[in-house]
Amino acid sequence: MDYLPNDPAMLVSSINMLLRDEEYDSLESLCYSFDREPDEIKSRLKAEGYVWNEGQKQFRPEGYDKNYTYD
Repeated sequence: MDYLPNDPAMLVSSINMLLRDEEYDSLESLCYSFDREPDEIKSRLKAEGYVWNEGQKQFRPEGYDKNYTYD
């Protein structure tokens, strides 16, 4: 993958796939590899209804698991 997509659903899917397939070991290393800031990605996706789940190392739809504390 040469770049991170702009479409929010595609962005979430791409990030989660790259982390799941262990191409990167953290959101930070993934973002820096694509010359992006982790906080920028988190803020942008938060505005689209996705939250970062550090424990599972993936973005999830906000409210997906109401019993889990999101970072």
